Amino acid sequence: MLNAQEKRQLAETIKAVESTTDAEVVTVLARQSDNYLYISTLWAAFIALLIAPLMQFLPWWIEYQQAFTLQWILFIALAVLFRWRPLTMWLVPKKVKFWRAANLARRQFLEHELHSTKDRLGLLIFVSQAEHYVEILADRGLAEQITNERWQEIVENFIREVKKGKTGEAFVHCVEKCGELLQEAAPATVIKNELPNHLVLL
Repeated sequence: MLNAQEKRQLAETIKAVESTTDAEVVTVLARQSDNYLYISTLWAAFIALLIAPLMQFLPWWIEYQQAFTLQWILFIALAVLFRWRPLTMWLVPKKVKFWRAANLARRQFLEHELHSTKDRLGLLIFVSQAEHYVEILADRGLAEQITNERWQEIVENFIREVKKGKTGEAFVHCVEKCGELLQEAAPATVIKNELPNHLVLL
């Protein structure tokens, strides 16, 4: 995540960008988009159930009650082990991770009322750390003037910087690049500040 200095720098950058455009920018950084409890539990249950057919290959005989107890012990142990976040994220399919992150991004867009800004000029920069997911969501007033390809270029640059360990700088550069597009599409005509400038942490 970001340190205090990086958060302040990001807030100042957002404020500077919004002074040049009628658009409203909100940045959200989530530690993860879901706890994926159901997936880790399903994996634990699946592996525990495999014990039954494998019993016949054991070199010794065990009673039904012992086998049942062994299954439960294994299930509980794996369920706890699979809650370790790096292992959980490894077990979750990429498509599911991106789907959950995309859903959270859209919920954040609505919760911060970016769809209710004047002239529909809301912009959300959403990052979910565990899923390695980045998305820029623009409301209708901006989407009509700026193509998805131009937002995607900014996203790809953001990801490249994050991979170099420059998360704070990546956020600032992302906001600055978005600001250039926003100033072009919706230059400032009024003084406003409808939404918070600080980084929203989930």
